[in-house]
Amino acid sequence: MKIAIQEDMLPGKTMLEKFQNAKKLGVDGIEFWGRGLTEKVPEIVEAVRETGVAAASVNHGRQSRFLDPDPQERERALAELRRSMCDAVDIGAKGVIFVPHFGEPTMPDLTPFKSAVELEVEMLVWHLRTLEDYAYAIGTELYVESINRYETHFLNRLEQAAAIRRKIKDHPHVKIVADVFHMVMEETDPAQAIRDYGKDIGHVHLADHNRRLPGQGMTDFAALAAALHEVGYDGWAAYECDEPSNNEKHAKRYMAELPDSLAHVRRAGF
Repeated sequence: MKIAIQEDMLPGKTMLEKFQNAKKLGVDGIEFWGRGLTEKVPEIVEAVRETGVAAASVNHGRQSRFLDPDPQERERALAELRRSMCDAVDIGAKGVIFVPHFGEPTMPDLTPFKSAVELEVEMLVWHLRTLEDYAYAIGTELYVESINRYETHFLNRLEQAAAIRRKIKDHPHVKIVADVFHMVMEETDPAQAIRDYGKDIGHVHLADHNRRLPGQGMTDFAALAAALHEVGYDGWAAYECDEPSNNEKHAKRYMAELPDSLAHVRRAGF
């Protein structure tokens, strides 16, 4: 597996400084946030060339809503995601992580015809049927991320995200994210969930049970790494800790603490 750190977790006044710090830490790549990424593309490409550290992935983050009843809001969301996908191609990243919905439902409850969640599932599947072809055409991948029940009512477990893949016939350019922090909260047995849905996993996020750096909590990373090896996963495992997309204020502390954490996950088998 290859280890990446999210951009805002790395100190540096310039993109090159962030890449140089990633290289000092000995990580393989950097995961970038989708919002505002287009303007950074030339600087990222140059930093990749100078340091040899890869652009690992693009995390689309919290932007417009894909599952909103307003068609204009949905189109904004799709346009933003397509932009993240293009940016991923431009910087050489493997794919784009996205959470289909944050918070409570915005779709109406039309029971007994369809519940809000059933409508959301159908809407997401329709979106993916067009996005999968776009991903294939431009040469990137999409990773659907399930997150904990306190952040969304929609997809909370790997089983639910994998069920969406089944509805698009397991398209090879659409996979799911195994996020350790969310899995520890939602899965009865996180390692077994990885074994059960290993063929669906395209990306991994790392954080301890308390959202701090791996090794600063109680998560059994060795069991998770063993399961990932068992299913043949050899992609990216990216650090996503504390306050994702808002970690600049922690970056200097991370630089001091990351060596021990990276040693911990590598001993575990990542």
